[in-house]
Amino acid sequence: MNRNDQEFVVQKIRTQYTEKQDTQLDELKALDAKVKRPATVFAYVFGCISAIIMGSGMSLIMTDIGETIGLTETMVPGIIIGVVGMLMALITYPIYKKILASRRKKYAGKILELSEKIMKG
Repeated sequence: MNRNDQEFVVQKIRTQYTEKQDTQLDELKALDAKVKRPATVFAYVFGCISAIIMGSGMSLIMTDIGETIGLTETMVPGIIIGVVGMLMALITYPIYKKILASRRKKYAGKILELSEKIMKG
């Protein structure tokens, strides 16, 4: 290995152990993530729960789970549970948009100020 290659490898290893200075762009990215993360987490969690509820209603109708838990007529409860899960799935996106809009409104000033600083240099 020649001298230049050694210096490159040494410098590469050295950068892993030095403190990284946060730039304004890193701060802007962090603020953007701070705005979007709560809405995204809500959408994933609430959407998954609603899909499980909807699937439970469908399973109640289509399988013999109802007989196992002691229900003789499973059609009506299964439809009700499935429709509740479907309605929950339908309202997930509007709730996500409202959460995102409120978070954007809350952090808009900081983000615009920081992005203006970055754009001006």
